[in-house]
Amino acid sequence: MLRTNRLKQKLREGKEVFGLFCSIPSPVVVEMIGLAGYDFVIIDTEHVLINPETIEHMIRAAEAVDLTALVRVPEADAGAILRALDGGAYGIVVPHIESIEQAEFIVKASRYFPQGERSLNGGRPGAFGKNSLLAYMSRANDEIMVIPMIESKQGVERIEEIVSVEGIDMIMVGTADLSQSYGVPWQTQHEVVRKAVRTVCSSAVKKDIPFCAIPRKLDEMDEWRESDVKAYVLGDERGIAFRALQDHLNKYVKEMKIKII
Repeated sequence: MLRTNRLKQKLREGKEVFGLFCSIPSPVVVEMIGLAGYDFVIIDTEHVLINPETIEHMIRAAEAVDLTALVRVPEADAGAILRALDGGAYGIVVPHIESIEQAEFIVKASRYFPQGERSLNGGRPGAFGKNSLLAYMSRANDEIMVIPMIESKQGVERIEEIVSVEGIDMIMVGTADLSQSYGVPWQTQHEVVRKAVRTVCSSAVKKDIPFCAIPRKLDEMDEWRESDVKAYVLGDERGIAFRALQDHLNKYVKEMKIKII
């Protein structure tokens, strides 16, 4: 059942919010992210194979711990957007947005009349018809977030047009793909990439649209805060788990070697 979007509410109040990408298809992992104190999670279906039933359970797990669940769909596809939202997602993240037409399309696909053309359904977000579906439509239009990801040179060049679209709730940048678009693959700290990211951030902030940064290093936080950024994705839970497991093992191995010597 649709509730207040706490992520959207906190951003309106000017509070800082922190999230993670979630690539492990497990409700338990989502529950852990929420209990760890994060504000939101982005369930990734662009680079990860997750069946629809598992996505729905992951969203349920997020609801149980007051974690705002967003879903990154594979592309700007009305069907993928519809299924994520009908599963209970509080927003969709759409990769590779490069034009005003694409931005308008994903807004219309995510919202009901009169803001959009989302197909009507009385499923779990609308409490299966227990309450007024017309009231649910209105509330869904208020609570659901539409978040384009800019991941190409073309998207950066057209960012002013993209942020002019009514109904965009936040903007993100995928620096890995962006670096490839600029001819410097995986060089996410290259000056041409950093300049492009700053351009997108500036355009969003000027339009009072929250920009979501994905800092690669802790020392980047001061720069983002100076740019009036409030939303942060602090990586992917797989990478965090891998590094933690590796560090845990290395501590014991190191200790054992010291004692042997």
